[in-house]
Amino acid sequence: MNQKNQSQNAGDTERATPRRGFGGERPSRRVLAGHTRPCEDCGTVNWDFNVTRGEITCGECGLVVEENVPDPGAEWTNRDNGVDRSRVGRPATYTLADKGLNTTIDVRDLNTGTASRHGMSSQARRDWRRRRVIDERSKTRKSRERNLVKANQFIRDRSGLPSPLQEEAARLYRRLSGEGFVTGRSIAGVTAACTYLVARQEELPRQIPDIASAFEITEKDLSRLIRQVSRRLNLHKITGPNEYFDKFISDLALEPSTRNPLDSLWQTIEPHEDVWQGKKPMGVAAALIYKACQEAETPRTQSEVCAVANVSEVTLRGLLRIIDGLIAKIQAMKAME
Repeated sequence: MNQKNQSQNAGDTERATPRRGFGGERPSRRVLAGHTRPCEDCGTVNWDFNVTRGEITCGECGLVVEENVPDPGAEWTNRDNGVDRSRVGRPATYTLADKGLNTTIDVRDLNTGTASRHGMSSQARRDWRRRRVIDERSKTRKSRERNLVKANQFIRDRSGLPSPLQEEAARLYRRLSGEGFVTGRSIAGVTAACTYLVARQEELPRQIPDIASAFEITEKDLSRLIRQVSRRLNLHKITGPNEYFDKFISDLALEPSTRNPLDSLWQTIEPHEDVWQGKKPMGVAAALIYKACQEAETPRTQSEVCAVANVSEVTLRGLLRIIDGLIAKIQAMKAME
């Protein structure tokens, strides 16, 4: 009886003991997604994934069975100043009410051509259009969010600013909205004021009549809002006539040779701030360009220059008399020296 039990225990021990491979060690059984079969060269199942090289190789013989494997980890190229440098999805933007962080059902995916390529039936398209409407409405339940949606649409469609400056204008409007400044005021007016102030800070000339026409508000309302917003955000800045030189030269299709006499005239009157400060910078720029055109022998009429600068011919002639008087006085003083 004891011998039988001993032999049975020995058999159980033999069955419980795993078989050893070559060298007396347990064979490795390391599998990866899509790679569970033995290696074609050595017959072992020991797959390694090199994340740096993007390769799947056999751990025994080094056979490369797959290359250019996408990295499943985070992409460490975030330009933000946060602690976490991982980046998933597009960066946040102020030109969208939700900063672009919410998932959106794109209407372009539900068009007939695109949807048919995805194998969607007409009934499925109708269902997804309804879901898209519900999704958009659920994101704009609060009045402030609806306000931001409309304001950002104004900035993107009517400001005419480069994308970085659109971001800054949207950021200023979001700040004003958070402080309660927009309440009781026109959304179009406040966005137009933010657009003008951002352009002025970056020395990108934008005239009040042009912005007022783009945002469909009056020049009087826009001027008042510009003063109010600049006082609230402390964005005071004196705009010089030289900031309009490039724009007016381009609009008048002048030759590049006009710039030399124009810069010489500006350097002459710039130290005399009492002459040009307090006057419309567009008018002073128009007067200087008109005189530079005469000196460069590429004349333009007063009406052409006034049409570009949005000033009257009376204003232009008055500024020309002031500039001519200043230049004559400077020349007389040099002659006396």
